[in-house]
Amino acid sequence: MVNRVSELLSSLSMLAESTGGSASEPARLDPVELVLGASIPVKAVLVVLVVFSVLCWFVIGMKLLHLGRAQREAEDFLKAYDKARSFEEVARAASERTMAPQARIFATAYNELLRMTGGRLGVLDEATATRLDAVVRRATLGEMNHLESWMALLGTIGSTSPFIGLFGTVYGIMDAFLSIGNQQSANLPVVAPKIAEALIATGVGLVAAIPAVMAYNYFARRIGIVADGFDAFGDEVVARAKLGGV
Repeated sequence: MVNRVSELLSSLSMLAESTGGSASEPARLDPVELVLGASIPVKAVLVVLVVFSVLCWFVIGMKLLHLGRAQREAEDFLKAYDKARSFEEVARAASERTMAPQARIFATAYNELLRMTGGRLGVLDEATATRLDAVVRRATLGEMNHLESWMALLGTIGSTSPFIGLFGTVYGIMDAFLSIGNQQSANLPVVAPKIAEALIATGVGLVAAIPAVMAYNYFARRIGIVADGFDAFGDEVVARAKLGGV
């Protein structure tokens, strides 16, 4: 009898140790496995947000290169424009700085001026000056649109990514409640994976949106700096053309 009691106690002790050992090592959630095992709508949301994030950083890199070179060449061209004694000298400076918006505005105006005057620059009459002013304003608008290219994409990514991520969050939480209802259990192993993948969708949405919004505001300010003197420059070109380009 004593031996049987001893064996029973030993068996209970071993069972308690095995139970305690398994309880001390709970299953851990792996974010990669959660994404790979997520539901199809959540996966679709994550794919869209990743594409948005890649596009955002591509646009950021391209705009940094574009605006940086445009600003440098614009400063050099304006210096050459102020020093030039004739439109011919300005035209040569403009041909060497094709990334400068002001250089392209001048090139458009100069080519139109040569066409209207037959290549003979001189004092302009009122009709020719009015036509030249319209050409300059159209060229200025075109340069503004060129500087603002891809900005709409940044604005779209920044404004829609949080809502797309929120859709993934709502669907993931809804899926978690459906799992509770189907399995009649609210244990963490049932709801934790669904809620975790929902929160991952929210996080990815913010990762895509925050850089887009910051980049949009930064580039908007830089574009404003570059384009600040477009109207004044156009008026000066027309005024100088009326005097024969001197």
